[in-house]
Amino acid sequence: MTAQVRSTRRWYRTRNVQKTFAFYVFIAPWLLGFITLVVVPLAIGLLISFSNYDGLNLSTVKFTGFKNYGRLGTDPDALYSLGRVAVWAALNIPLWVVTSFLLAYVLNHAIRGRGVYRTLFYLPSVVPLVAVAWIGRILLHNSFGLVNQLLSEIFPGTVVHWLSTYAMYSLTGIAVWTGLGSGIIIFLAGLQNIPVELEEAALMDGAGKLRSFLHLTIPLMTPVIFFQVILSTVAALQYFSLPMLMAPNASSNAGVLSTPPDRSVYLYMIHVLRQAFGFQRYGYATALTWILVLIIVLLTALVFWSAPRWVYYETDTR
Repeated sequence: MTAQVRSTRRWYRTRNVQKTFAFYVFIAPWLLGFITLVVVPLAIGLLISFSNYDGLNLSTVKFTGFKNYGRLGTDPDALYSLGRVAVWAALNIPLWVVTSFLLAYVLNHAIRGRGVYRTLFYLPSVVPLVAVAWIGRILLHNSFGLVNQLLSEIFPGTVVHWLSTYAMYSLTGIAVWTGLGSGIIIFLAGLQNIPVELEEAALMDGAGKLRSFLHLTIPLMTPVIFFQVILSTVAALQYFSLPMLMAPNASSNAGVLSTPPDRSVYLYMIHVLRQAFGFQRYGYATALTWILVLIIVLLTALVFWSAPRWVYYETDTR
């Protein structure tokens, strides 16, 4: 081996070491944040879920095995809240996906005032959720809500219990309304990636607007719909903020934890928060959270498993 070859190899090794070092230097801030803010808390949370930790008993903490996980089957409130969040997801996900997709489809066309409509539909997404909750309470309160007052003027004596009997549907409407902006933006990005030539060719071949929408637009948008379904599923199953903020005693954190929202919107994460911060059962609350993580993973895997049957890609992804 000549000296020139050895020198070249040493140079390549040195160059590779420098590139590797530079790579880790550049990702060090993210890597450090990921380890300290994600990996370590997850590991600690997993350990807590197998203990009797209540936030103050560090000297008497002991390993309890799967006791906290098995407690779910004997906790009627946990099972009830799991059923409630399933209903919440079944209402929210289809309504949000379909509504935001249809609005994005309309706003993708050259209609008069399109920019104004886009702005108006996006504005609720940037309004603070606390403000949205208070507006909802002012409008839908069972006693002095503006909607009930208007109804009583038209139909005397009419009182609709929007925040109790119909709380699930009322809060679903508000939640979907506040989330339309983000959904519309993503669907608009997908719609604008569809070649105009395909739509023009379909129209020239005799396909009407409806057939072009059903057999061209929707199939080409299925990857975006798939993405939105995944995101909305994860968000819906861990939702809790709006029911908590619109509870009758939402002005007090202690009040909300001691007296939860109406039973019809007693979602799973509300039960978890009450167990942790209302009753100091941190071990049990953490176990409930890990159970939810497992449910989300299983549902996400189910959606991915079904994807080849309904998601269309222009290029073969196999």
